[in-house]
Amino acid sequence: MLRIAIIGGGISGLSAAFHLERARRGGADVRYTLFESNDRLGGVMRTERVEGCLIEAGPDSFLSEKQSAADLCRELGVEDQLVGSNDAHRRTYILVKGSLVEMPDGLQFMVPTKLWPTVMTPLFSWGTKLRMAREFFARPHTANGDESAAAFVERHFGPEVVDRLADPLLAGVYGGSAERLSVRAVLPRFLDMEAKYGSLSRAMLAAMKKRPANGARPIFTSMKDGMQQLVDAVAAQLDPDAIRTGMRVKALGREGSDWVVLRQDSTAARFDRVIVATPGYIAAGLLRSVDLRLATVLGETAYSSSVTVALGYATAGFDGRGGKREDGFGFLVPRSEGKRLLACTFVHNKFPHRAPDDRLLLRVFLGGSHDPAVLEIPDEEILRMVCVELRQILGLTAEPRFSRIYRWERSMAQYEVGHLERVAEIERLRAALPGLALAGNAYRGIGVPDCIKSGLDAAAEALRR
Repeated sequence: MLRIAIIGGGISGLSAAFHLERARRGGADVRYTLFESNDRLGGVMRTERVEGCLIEAGPDSFLSEKQSAADLCRELGVEDQLVGSNDAHRRTYILVKGSLVEMPDGLQFMVPTKLWPTVMTPLFSWGTKLRMAREFFARPHTANGDESAAAFVERHFGPEVVDRLADPLLAGVYGGSAERLSVRAVLPRFLDMEAKYGSLSRAMLAAMKKRPANGARPIFTSMKDGMQQLVDAVAAQLDPDAIRTGMRVKALGREGSDWVVLRQDSTAARFDRVIVATPGYIAAGLLRSVDLRLATVLGETAYSSSVTVALGYATAGFDGRGGKREDGFGFLVPRSEGKRLLACTFVHNKFPHRAPDDRLLLRVFLGGSHDPAVLEIPDEEILRMVCVELRQILGLTAEPRFSRIYRWERSMAQYEVGHLERVAEIERLRAALPGLALAGNAYRGIGVPDCIKSGLDAAAEALRR
């Protein structure tokens, strides 16, 4: 019998366990044990209900174009529970000099594809608009090595686009800084466009022509009862006797061809294979006595922390100005605005079913690599600070009917310049350790589909070896 340990019960580890359970039911002579230090499975994927509102503590959805999550739902038999974002209201605002400015029509991520909306928008200065016009005639260019996302975007569109778009957009996804994130790791598609077309605008227009005229998928997909529903669906398929929640693994070791899992109670268990599905810095600690070099490289992946705040309001009492509550998915806040808020999602617009008609639900994000100190602020002060900044931005003076604050310490992997070279080195060192597989957000994607794929791939690797 093949004995496999899985360390970590987030969506990566759960996906690995699901793959192994499916193999076991298919006749494979395999037994797995999943160790999770917390008393619940799912990691940052957690959903609550408050006053009829569905609140996400962590990720609220996943990108529809990445198929791994939807494919997993299909295999679990919960495909009918998938819901798309309300893209009829997919407008995003940027805070510019204290006012919310709508992102112009035709702006694809940060690339302009329509002339007139770009010319007329107050989001950019005339100098930036002229630079965008010149970018349309850029010649193909092949990058020589890695560079930061900020440097790449500035080469094409100038520093104002970095400040008002690239940095806040990437902060919303990675909780990081465009000045440090690797363009090869976080914007590989843009590099391909630059190599083929030179101009990102011309490349994006060419890509848009190839899209089907109708039947486009929503940008985001989630579950009817929240992302916790996906966690619960996976967990329900696993062998209950194989799950060890509330069980922290202290270290991993090697004895002959066996892997030794040393648990928090100082007891040990032997396995033929081990899948480490934890953040990179935790994996580094577990593997330090096995391979110091691998542990060192794993520990080099930086992580940022975040705080999410959910706020529920009575529709009748919501007195924000400017109609910004009535349309749009929310707003982003550039660092140059001097706020603690990074972004705010109008959940009642993005996923209307998550709030009843008499409620409005907002979700605010703080922290990131530029503001780690926010984790040390007491809940009462965080709530006061958020309400003050929402009043400044939205003119909102109403008190929330309820609030929930969630802290996620070192939860977002930062793919800084040189990240892909680091991942290649990790893979080379891992391959020299028979029976070891790695999964999680430290390697090739931090989104839910990326983590699912990493878990499935790690389980397949464990079965092959």
